[in-house]
Amino acid sequence: MSKLTLYGIWLSGPTYKAGLALSLMGQPFAYKHVDLRAGAHKQPEYLAVNRFGQVPALVDGDLKLCQSGSILLYLADKFGKMGGKTPEEKARVREWLFWEFDRLAPNVYRPRAMKRGFMKLDDNLYQLYSGLAGDALKVLDASLATSAFLVGNEPTVADVAVYGDVSYAGEAAIDLASYANIKAWMERMEKLPGFKKYEDVLPKQDAA
Repeated sequence: MSKLTLYGIWLSGPTYKAGLALSLMGQPFAYKHVDLRAGAHKQPEYLAVNRFGQVPALVDGDLKLCQSGSILLYLADKFGKMGGKTPEEKARVREWLFWEFDRLAPNVYRPRAMKRGFMKLDDNLYQLYSGLAGDALKVLDASLATSAFLVGNEPTVADVAVYGDVSYAGEAAIDLASYANIKAWMERMEKLPGFKKYEDVLPKQDAA
């Protein structure tokens, strides 16, 4: 079986989602650092791996995959883990992935990029995005009031994707104190075998 290779950068939330899923599934992977600041993602060599010029990318033999949600679903299917057990559960997992990408991820990542100096935007835009993040977090908190994880009582890649957004809230100066259900769910995620924080799951250089 060929070893999976993950391309990304340790600061990237979407790359973290892919790396965290692999870690939770107990799957080793090689890692290729993509230096976004140096423009490595726009070079022909990398565009041959990820035609969109983004991170992450996953290479499995001849297959080259991009977009974190697609990678998560592929891994769940390939290893038969964290994808939901019934057709309805599988559909709910996809539903959460699409919701997360639309409502949560951009509204956490953009304020985070502003606070970390990666993106120059005025305070009105920070307030807009962080306010939209708050709206999404209320939906998430209400959902987690009724179940241990997003789809039933076992973690799925939907939890991985959403955790990969919410875990950056602090860096975005978004306060989670009023979301008790989210905080309890994060603690459950962090106790799973194979769980690692983003600084620990992603190297800062190439790694075998």
